[in-house]
Amino acid sequence: MWWLWILLGACALLLLSLLVALYCFMRVFYSPKRRALRDDEYEIPKGAIYEPFRDEMVAWIKEIRAMPHEDMEILSYDGLRLRGRYYEYAPGAPIELLFHGYQGNAERDLSGGVKRCFAIGRSALIIDHRAAGRSEGHVITFGIRERRDCLAWVAHAVRRFGPDCRLIITGISMGAATVMMAAGEELPPQVKGVLADCGYTSPREIIEKVIADMHLPPRLVYPFVRLGARLFGRFDLEEASPIEAVQRARVPVIFVHGESDDFVPCEMSARLYAACASAPKRLVTVPGAGHGLAFSVGKESYLEALRDFAAECHI
Repeated sequence: MWWLWILLGACALLLLSLLVALYCFMRVFYSPKRRALRDDEYEIPKGAIYEPFRDEMVAWIKEIRAMPHEDMEILSYDGLRLRGRYYEYAPGAPIELLFHGYQGNAERDLSGGVKRCFAIGRSALIIDHRAAGRSEGHVITFGIRERRDCLAWVAHAVRRFGPDCRLIITGISMGAATVMMAAGEELPPQVKGVLADCGYTSPREIIEKVIADMHLPPRLVYPFVRLGARLFGRFDLEEASPIEAVQRARVPVIFVHGESDDFVPCEMSARLYAACASAPKRLVTVPGAGHGLAFSVGKESYLEALRDFAAECHI
């Protein structure tokens, strides 16, 4: 009968592994159904570091809600309706395609991006990732599938604005990882540059860093996170990474990071900059800025760096 106990033990271990992988999937990758905010509701990122900027962020949201815009929609390669909003600075102006962070949405994370774009003479298309905001889907993939969505939005922009349009793909946090991974793919000539704000080097590295921050052993927990993605999300976390993609990039890239970022460490952008094959490229760090707050903390230096880089790249 010893073999029966071994079999039962193996089945129990397998079941436990599947349950842990499912828990990891639901905790890390699953995005439940979203509801539309009321006119008097304004979402800002959670965390004490954002509280000093709450009033400014709410003002940005109010401002873009009142601005003329064009709603846009595309179909992803796997059949999801993805949605964005286009704010025109002026006909023929360069256009930024902006992608938000993990568990965020376009309005929450990118309203300030519209203001920033207008300050340097650019139009803005702010995009809800799959599984976020007004877009369809329930699985966040840390840029793996999102990079293909980025390429689809680029193709849509070229069709919508014509072959002479000038595009910059921009992202913050997971959005930065998305545009960096897209930059490693074949891009049309209309894409003139990439702006990566507080992006991470790879899905694996940022997930292991967060696991460690939770005082859990990354080497033990990460395999279950990856297994959950494979079994329940149908994607591989290690299929692509920003650090590998930027080594193939052929368009100018500017990296921006807050020096006080304790979520995605600033040194990740330094490593991405060092690995990037693009020319020109630039790394801009903002003293005292936490995660996603480089523009809020250092507006003038941020804008000056973008203007200088745009002139260098002839955008």
